[in-house]
Amino acid sequence: MPLSAKVTAKGQTTIPKEVRKALGLKPGDLILWEVVEGRAVVRRVEPMDLAYLKALEESLTEWASPEDEEAYRGL
Repeated sequence: MPLSAKVTAKGQTTIPKEVRKALGLKPGDLILWEVVEGRAVVRRVEPMDLAYLKALEESLTEWASPEDEEAYRGL
């Protein structure tokens, strides 16, 4: 079922209730927009597991020296 919403002068719009429900969106959730062949595709972004990311970051400290930063800065 096609749904429409108006875009404001600031480029904002309201996500129709049916779309929010279908995507399982709640206030504060993030969405990702992607343009594919002239069409916009939107999907809900899953929250990151911050505890996992923190543990991963701590395991990468061996590559965090000033010399490494200098060597890989341009990549």
